[in-house]
Amino acid sequence: MAWWEGLNETRVLIAPDPSTSGKHVGQFLSLRHPKTGNMACYLFIEGVLQELHWFKQSYGSWFLGDYVCEDGRLYTATPVDPVFILLPIFEEARMKKGDDQGKFRQLDEIIYIDGYPGYQSLSSIAEKSMQIVCDLKEIGSTKFFRLNDLKVLRWLCYKVHQLKQTLPTLDMNYAARDEKDTLFDAVSIVGEYLKEKPWLNLLCSKFKLNLQEAANAQYTEVVLHSNGSGPASFNPVQENNKVDKKTGRATRQTKKAKVEESSKNIKDMFSRAARKGR
Repeated sequence: MAWWEGLNETRVLIAPDPSTSGKHVGQFLSLRHPKTGNMACYLFIEGVLQELHWFKQSYGSWFLGDYVCEDGRLYTATPVDPVFILLPIFEEARMKKGDDQGKFRQLDEIIYIDGYPGYQSLSSIAEKSMQIVCDLKEIGSTKFFRLNDLKVLRWLCYKVHQLKQTLPTLDMNYAARDEKDTLFDAVSIVGEYLKEKPWLNLLCSKFKLNLQEAANAQYTEVVLHSNGSGPASFNPVQENNKVDKKTGRATRQTKKAKVEESSKNIKDMFSRAARKGR
């Protein structure tokens, strides 16, 4: 059982509060990560799918009133386009072989994944979300979906162009980069949600980028994966998706250096306070 299924330990999560915007209670869903296929936790709240990230320093706990939360991780929920999450199961559902484009399937069939009932909770958003990358047939009142490669590639290119325009506005490091490097970073970020075959291959080919470099540049510090029953079982992609420090992008190393310079050891803070009191 994963940490979010039936456990009552207190944790600190930054997420939208449904009580301020509606009457619906959020759900934690166990879904496959679109790139690795490993079980990951998502928050589905008021029709918006959100992925969970976490950050933890070497030592830390939370003081919550009179209670001490031993798990010092800070969890955040950020919106993710459901097309990324649903793309792998729609790819499997069409059962494409060679030049054959595969079969049209009903939505209920596609989102029924053995061992992952959480996908069925996405039925309310899956139909509208996936129409942008699927061919659709209607027989009477029944709709049938089949993934369309050209539509998927067009949608992915749109995502890359959006990121390419947004990245230079984030900070001076991105703004100072040339257009090719910015494109490379945008494809790398989108690639964190894509399997290499076929989508990342097709995307890199479209933009004439080296696939291996794009794969190595993927840098995910706080992606949440879990196969176990407690906090200790979290796997923030420490091994498989970890970037070699020697091949890390210069901008990311700069950001890391800035964080390290501004961070302080809590022991030093207490020792300074003690010296002042003498």
